Amino acid sequence: MDSNNTGDRSGRLETLAQQLRVYEEKPDENEIPRSEGETTSQDSNLNAVSSTKRAAVLVCIFEGNDGDLRVILTKRSSTLSSHSGDVALPGGKREETDADDVETALREAKEEIGLDPSLVNVVTVLQPFVTKIGMTVVPVIGILSERKAFIPVLSTDEVEAMFDAPLEMFLKDENRREVEKEWMGDKYLLHFFDYEAEGKEYMIWALTAGILIKVASVVYQRLPAFSDRRPKFWTRSL
Repeated sequence: MDSNNTGDRSGRLETLAQQLRVYEEKPDENEIPRSEGETTSQDSNLNAVSSTKRAAVLVCIFEGNDGDLRVILTKRSSTLSSHSGDVALPGGKREETDADDVETALREAKEEIGLDPSLVNVVTVLQPFVTKIGMTVVPVIGILSERKAFIPVLSTDEVEAMFDAPLEMFLKDENRREVEKEWMGDKYLLHFFDYEAEGKEYMIWALTAGILIKVASVVYQRLPAFSDRRPKFWTRSL
């Protein structure tokens, strides 16, 4: 590879890292405003199960051979008891020994795909997403400058496959479909992105798609080419 091209690549990633380090997330327009002390039926449902349910996922971005920004994804093992066979970001539940959400995300990525934490430059942590069952999921954004230094070792008990996809695809209205859902009076959209890698077809949807739409919007500093209309409970403060 041409040394100048290599320099350009590392320079682009460093510029992105600087951009994300100073990123300050604005309040989500979907978050329901309320006065101090006010509670809702959604709060009652979510708070009842949220106190011990916290997880973190690693949104690991690197530069592809064509200079595009790409993100690492996994397909969960079909033998898992929950979300079996789904596409996910590396990550999992926080353990008592984890110092913070960053440590959770890096530890889980190491366990699932063999990604050495020393290869990842964590640049920012986004506001949590909250699922229907009250699981708080924290997206941790990290940059992998040396993709070739990462030699995947999959934990076959948890991960069936690993692949990567262009981050920008989550802003485009291509190979995408949506389904309208309703929960406790809130109508929202679930997005489904179809993607093929190494002859295999994957479907990226629900929370994983929602997180990647958000991350792509932050990285590329523009809104998606479609209506996001995410669930209000995703941005519920607990």
